[in-house]
Amino acid sequence: MPGETMPRCVGVRVTVADLDRSAAFYTDLLGFERVTATAEEIELGMGEMRLALRRAAPQALRVMPPDSRANDRWFRHLAIVVRDMAAASERLQTYGVELISREPQTLPDWNPASDGIEALYFRDPDGHPLELIRYPPDKGKAVWRESNEELFLGVDHSAIVVADTAASLAFYRDKIGLSVVGEVYNFGAEQAALSGLSEACVQVTSLLGRGTFGLELIEYVAPRGGRPMPADTGVDDLWWAETLIELDNPEGERRLIRDPDGHTGEIR
Repeated sequence: MPGETMPRCVGVRVTVADLDRSAAFYTDLLGFERVTATAEEIELGMGEMRLALRRAAPQALRVMPPDSRANDRWFRHLAIVVRDMAAASERLQTYGVELISREPQTLPDWNPASDGIEALYFRDPDGHPLELIRYPPDKGKAVWRESNEELFLGVDHSAIVVADTAASLAFYRDKIGLSVVGEVYNFGAEQAALSGLSEACVQVTSLLGRGTFGLELIEYVAPRGGRPMPADTGVDDLWWAETLIELDNPEGERRLIRDPDGHTGEIR
């Protein structure tokens, strides 16, 4: 984008059925803090990342499909970095949270790019997928290795499921201006258990602009057959989410963008 510097991923906006219920979930359980609030939207923060909870119009609300799977292209998660996976997963169990993964998974040592990473998928009260992730000392961004006694350290990235990594890179890298900072294939029993599927092979591409909060592209090489984003997806659907992207362009108007898979974003 001529005249604009590297973008910054600010956060994500999601649609929720009950603002107070969702705000309590993220603040009481996961350690987010309230930043601003109106009758229609509550903005939460954890570190530099912002999570905007938007209230759905009750008469137009459509719930998350109950048979949603991790390879469906409306699947998107926030990756929350934890200091202690055992303590964090026990906290989820105490709150009766719905899990996607049966239990935390440690990615195997035969894959040096992800060896030792611990992860767990779960859902919020509206069915939005979330991830707890713990990086070993030789993995992840430097900020996660800083001394910090908090259980929940921050949000590393938002991950979206895509049909074709090359097409998504043409959009997010070549058009929007994010940089590729990592690529890895994950597969095997641990990845399948993490995803809640009988098998899983994923191509993961990490994108970053200014700042530490990034965007991750997940292409399921197997199993194929993940369902596309519904063509009539709208802001009152609980699977609606927007990636919030900031540019050094103070005179520019906010505008919605849509990627090749139907994921939306807001350019600020």
